[in-house]
Amino acid sequence: MSGLLTNSVSRIAPASAPVVSAEVFAIPMGTGQYILYAPVRRAAFVANAGAVNFLAGLQLGVLDGAADPDGSLVELLRRLEILDAGPETPPITTFSGIPKPTSLTLFLTTTCNLRCTYCYAAAGDTPAKSMNLDTARRGIDFVAGNAVEAGARSFEINYHGGGEPTGNWRVMKDSLAYAREKAVALDLDPPRASSATNGVLRDDQIDWIIANLDGVSLSFDGLPSAHDKHRLTVLGRGSSDRVIHTVRRLDAAGFGYGVRVTVTADQIPQLPDSVEFICANFRPQRIQVEPAYQLGRWAGAPTAETDEFIQAFRTAQARAVRFGHEIFFSAARLGTLTNHFCGITQDTFALSPDGNVSACYEAFSEDTPWARKFFYGEPEKLGPGYKFELPILNNLRGQAVQHRSFCQGCFAKWTCAGDCYHKSLAVNGDVEFRGTDRCHITRELTKDQILAKIVSSGGLFWHEGPPPEGESAAGGKEMLL
Repeated sequence: MSGLLTNSVSRIAPASAPVVSAEVFAIPMGTGQYILYAPVRRAAFVANAGAVNFLAGLQLGVLDGAADPDGSLVELLRRLEILDAGPETPPITTFSGIPKPTSLTLFLTTTCNLRCTYCYAAAGDTPAKSMNLDTARRGIDFVAGNAVEAGARSFEINYHGGGEPTGNWRVMKDSLAYAREKAVALDLDPPRASSATNGVLRDDQIDWIIANLDGVSLSFDGLPSAHDKHRLTVLGRGSSDRVIHTVRRLDAAGFGYGVRVTVTADQIPQLPDSVEFICANFRPQRIQVEPAYQLGRWAGAPTAETDEFIQAFRTAQARAVRFGHEIFFSAARLGTLTNHFCGITQDTFALSPDGNVSACYEAFSEDTPWARKFFYGEPEKLGPGYKFELPILNNLRGQAVQHRSFCQGCFAKWTCAGDCYHKSLAVNGDVEFRGTDRCHITRELTKDQILAKIVSSGGLFWHEGPPPEGESAAGGKEMLL
């Protein structure tokens, strides 16, 4: 039980004493109170130090009857499955052997029609690379074949990369057409398809997206003044008018999309107004808010991973709720129980423009920092499939949170799941993970979510119980924008 106070009571519990049956964390609230939180049981309540010490004593085999004279505390802890509920199963899934993915991500190009100041990929600054159709077809053939072998009804295709995917427009359209033809030939359902985009699109591209994709993740920083300061065209002009045109067209068509808001240190004070602007004027299904990543063009810039960001996020969240929306930060996700932050520990299959296999969306090219950590496969020279480097892949699989000693005492470990491995490498280097500034943001925002659950459940406690075996609390795989 991480963070619990020690219990000095010396009475040994009788054989019939309650048994602690959950991993429980005591989270200080700074008011002399604590949140007692059992993540796998999806249960929590606000307690005083006496209740914390009582539970700590039970873990040590000590029962302090004077601390719970009427048995009401034990009754509550049993109701929350913290006592006498039998063993709990940590939300751990593992991957091994040769990967057999049924989802494909294509990094179509490193070119971009924008020159965002904070672009982690520095898109447009390096020699352009673009995927050819044969490379895309090979990847589609591979995942479609895996779907048939696994007895799945379909496969997925996603467009992402170190540039704007629509910059390789012909291959984007032709690859999806080929994927659909492949599905028909194999008697599969049509593949689901999605894309990331900066939203600076022609009307014919918007038409095609609405007609052909299942969703997009669209980069949009809210207030035009905030967006235009950092998200500039190649000519150095603001791009908000073009993005707003795209979003209005998506809304008019009832098309599902998510918005990604990137926050630099100088834009933290505008975050609440930017979120309110999005909520008041547009209809995104999800709004993700992240501090700018200090790589690429933003390397060495002032960090936005600060307490000021946390406070601005809280204010923005309160405003979003008034419009029936919520905003989220990628590592604070109370609705998910998992040992995987993202796909790098789950055999993500993403192809670079050259056709090599990466596990990370931020390692989109063999020239990126830390590429050697994330590229684990290449096309077979004499066959239609791929040759995999299992030592690299197994190292990635080993980054799941249960293998990170730093994370073991953290109450957010089964929801955050260790956060982004690529970001930790950029901060810590190739050494054992020892935390980042994002950890503080994650813990604070997760604590907010726990308290919100308690309040929405009546104000006394929150308890949903563990999800069915083999499922996350969110009911499936979380897609990060």
